[in-house]
Amino acid sequence: MNGSRIAAVGHYQPARILTNEDLADLVDTSDEWITSRVGIRTRHIAGPDEPVDDLAAHAAAKALAAAGLAPGDIDFVLVATSTAVDRSPNMAARVAARLGIPSPAAMDVNVVCAGFTHALATADHAVRAGAATRVLVIGADKMSDVADWTDRTTCVLVGDGAGAAVVEAAEDAGIGPVLWGSVPEMGHAVRIEGTPARFAQEGQSVYRWATTKLPSLARAACERAGLTPEELAAVVLHQANLRIIEPLAAKIGAVNAVVARDVTESGNTSAASIPIALSKLVERGEISTGDPVLLFGFGGNLSYAGQVIRCP
Repeated sequence: MNGSRIAAVGHYQPARILTNEDLADLVDTSDEWITSRVGIRTRHIAGPDEPVDDLAAHAAAKALAAAGLAPGDIDFVLVATSTAVDRSPNMAARVAARLGIPSPAAMDVNVVCAGFTHALATADHAVRAGAATRVLVIGADKMSDVADWTDRTTCVLVGDGAGAAVVEAAEDAGIGPVLWGSVPEMGHAVRIEGTPARFAQEGQSVYRWATTKLPSLARAACERAGLTPEELAAVVLHQANLRIIEPLAAKIGAVNAVVARDVTESGNTSAASIPIALSKLVERGEISTGDPVLLFGFGGNLSYAGQVIRCP
């Protein structure tokens, strides 16, 4: 085999939906204030009995079913998350135990909002190197656990959920070369720190960086895949803020692409945002098998990672 591909995807979101009107009862905000600044209308919020590994396992089970695979077919589990409460067992091991996956390599990846695309690249590399046959790649975060529900500038942004992909060996590369990096000196711009841990960010700094620095990086990810932005069928960016997504997609030059805007109904779900948005595009039939899709994650640590994949 010369490469790897995404065989199937799946996603899961908690049943409880928190609207902008609901938030207006908690903090000094309004539907108009939130939608005009970030484009978010609703978000899903997990309950106290829904830990991160529960969200992750639900999404993973859907991806496995869509791929027509059994838990025993997986030999590597990767979970991208930054909201795990406990250090050990890690999320990957917990998900493997929940699903009954026997003796997999199990590893967590913490690159916050760029976690899924980092994990996807890691899975691609492992399969290409012969270190794994089939990899379960999951982005899962429970941002409501780290939200400051008294801070109207951040609590209106967050949501909970998980998305998953099954990566397997393929004759032709269905996952393009990754372009990744970070801006460590600006790590203070997005933080989950303290005890208890709380999410905070410098919104204007993130906005300026994302809208000015990332378009050329996203175009470079397309070049690494041997495509022009005009050839893309879809663009799935980290679902942070509609005011970031729309200008960034336009500057990339993907004029023929469907642009994922799941942030409007899901909020910022950190590492879960890209796989949830991708899974919904597939589920709704907005993209077809084999279509080239740019995935590009960015945010926490001011890290970024992107690659062009072929739609499962």
